[in-house]
Amino acid sequence: MSQENVKGARAAFEAWNAGDMDALRDLLHPDVIMRMPEGWPEPGPYVGSDAVMREWLQLRETWDADSFELLSDFMDLGDRVLVRYYWRGAGMGPDARLDLTWVGTIRGGKIFYMEHFLDHAEALEALDLSE
Repeated sequence: MSQENVKGARAAFEAWNAGDMDALRDLLHPDVIMRMPEGWPEPGPYVGSDAVMREWLQLRETWDADSFELLSDFMDLGDRVLVRYYWRGAGMGPDARLDLTWVGTIRGGKIFYMEHFLDHAEALEALDLSE
């Protein structure tokens, strides 16, 4: 089942980069919880697929273009998946480029919980892993 979880996480990143927000919504569990990195302007947590989608749509509207660039392979952790990536936003004000780590919990083929970390080591520590 865990390879299916990696497949689902990968599909979410691909949907974001394709701008396919409907496909992205389909990958979310109705009761999904999303936590943004510490210090994020609107930290949440965001509870429920509607709240997560509102935040994502607002984020997308902030930039003329944005994308994820993977910095690592997706790490299969059973019911969780970890990936490190750059998020780039361009077009309104200064360009943004953030190095983030995403940890997602998958249940029933849907993203149930996700957390974004600015510090990769902190993400690993949260999972009781070390580099």
